[in-house]
Amino acid sequence: MVASKWARWLAPIALVAVAAGTYVVVHSDLADHSATATQSPVVHSRRKAHGKPKPMFYVVRSGDSLSAIAVKTGVSQATLQALNPTLSPNSLQTGQRLRLRR
Repeated sequence: MVASKWARWLAPIALVAVAAGTYVVVHSDLADHSATATQSPVVHSRRKAHGKPKPMFYVVRSGDSLSAIAVKTGVSQATLQALNPTLSPNSLQTGQRLRLRR
């Protein structure tokens, strides 16, 4: 089988391009991790892992209870009561705003 004249020239060039691209990707990834490994990790307190901001308030809807709000928002009942000192769990009103975070 006779190799094409172009394949003789393009194969080594493609091999070098792939090797150079791999080198750049690997070393840029290592450089990013090595810089952050010595520093304290960055914590975005108001952002979830996928980047959406966490809500600061919850507006009470008809039929809501404090335990249901705690389940929906992922904030414990004790935290809700600590953040909302005037909150009475037995007298939630529709439209009332509850603080979820500081």
